[in-house]
Amino acid sequence: MAQKISLKIVGHTYNLTAATEDQEQLYRLAAEAINNRFAAYTKSHPGRTPMDMLSMVALSETVIRLGLQKDIDALKKGESQLETDLENYLRDIQ
Repeated sequence: MAQKISLKIVGHTYNLTAATEDQEQLYRLAAEAINNRFAAYTKSHPGRTPMDMLSMVALSETVIRLGLQKDIDALKKGESQLETDLENYLRDIQ
């Protein structure tokens, strides 16, 4: 059931609708991760604008996501190769 939620990200409040409890939890975890990473960048790069910091957060999170997607693609390719090898093996022993 859809639920209205309110998230605070870098001092701004955003009102959203979460379709499920799982989605609500993901929204909350994402907001927390953004705020934590923003705070870390602000501490390590003083004097930068909030937009700079948010850009760095977006960049780092996207790099992580793309790395994970690359890993998933490699695993799928490996799985496909294993399936082919298994099919060939089973065909050869019959």
